[in-house]
Amino acid sequence: MAWRHIAPGDVSVREVFDYLLGGIGPRPIALVSTVSAEGIVNLSPFSFYNAFGANPPVIGFSPSRRLRDNTTKDTYHNLKATRECVVQAVTYAMVQQVSLASTQYPPDVNEFDKSGLTPVPSDLVAPPRVKESPFQMECRVREIIELGGAAASGNLVLCEVLKFHIAEDILEDGIIHPNRIDLVARLGADFYCRASGAAVFVVRKPVGHTGIGYDRLPEAVRLSRILTANHLAQLANCTTIPPADEAARFAGSLTIGEETTEAFARYERLGEYRRMFAAAIALQRQGDPHAPEYFHRVARVALDHDDTEVAWYALTIPAAQS
Repeated sequence: MAWRHIAPGDVSVREVFDYLLGGIGPRPIALVSTVSAEGIVNLSPFSFYNAFGANPPVIGFSPSRRLRDNTTKDTYHNLKATRECVVQAVTYAMVQQVSLASTQYPPDVNEFDKSGLTPVPSDLVAPPRVKESPFQMECRVREIIELGGAAASGNLVLCEVLKFHIAEDILEDGIIHPNRIDLVARLGADFYCRASGAAVFVVRKPVGHTGIGYDRLPEAVRLSRILTANHLAQLANCTTIPPADEAARFAGSLTIGEETTEAFARYERLGEYRRMFAAAIALQRQGDPHAPEYFHRVARVALDHDDTEVAWYALTIPAAQS
């Protein structure tokens, strides 16, 4: 793999900016509503944004100085003057309107009008909430940290959440489900991503148990040409390796028919890893020299379906260790 080794001072600020936006992502988008000292409403999105604590609940975002002319943004001035804002989540259903709100309109222009988003009164702060967003936070500014005075310098705004507003239909079993809220996030250039559907996957947290770790994986597994580093980490997160007799019992419970390499490949395309397992056993009995590879391919598909138990059974079959 070829590398570029870059010191920020050796390239332009634009290049540094583009590297950050392309390499740090996807970044959540804060849609921030504020009110000026004169009562003028402003609405603007920011992707330098995240949460930093829950007790008290603190979030932060950066209305940075503009790269092209080193000017500061209306949001920054409003926060300095009034110390209040509402921060909203951005969903796929509203992303084009949010993009409109990012336009550099004059300070006396209300971005709600330009974007077509709907203002609704807040309970505790002066800035309005955005009706279309299913997750809203009324906030008070705790601190504004100016990170520099040059173009593209950040202004880190730390806010304490005073009140949450959460739409009931994004909740499932008491948590905000990614498919229901359908968030979007920012990448580099003009790229965004959608955090729902096939983009969402589960990684089991190693909480409440101690996994065996990479160092205790059998050598034939650790050096597998079929399994990726992610697959190996899933196996290493297990607490034990099932014994060979347990794997043999599982293999004996499978229904084995007239299996061929073509059938094995078809099951693999369909993600039917138990039928793959049965086919691999049949092919092993036929003396197929590729049997070890077949069992590793079974494990790969099983792990892609988050079934570490069957994956280990496949890898514990003696042929898989050869």
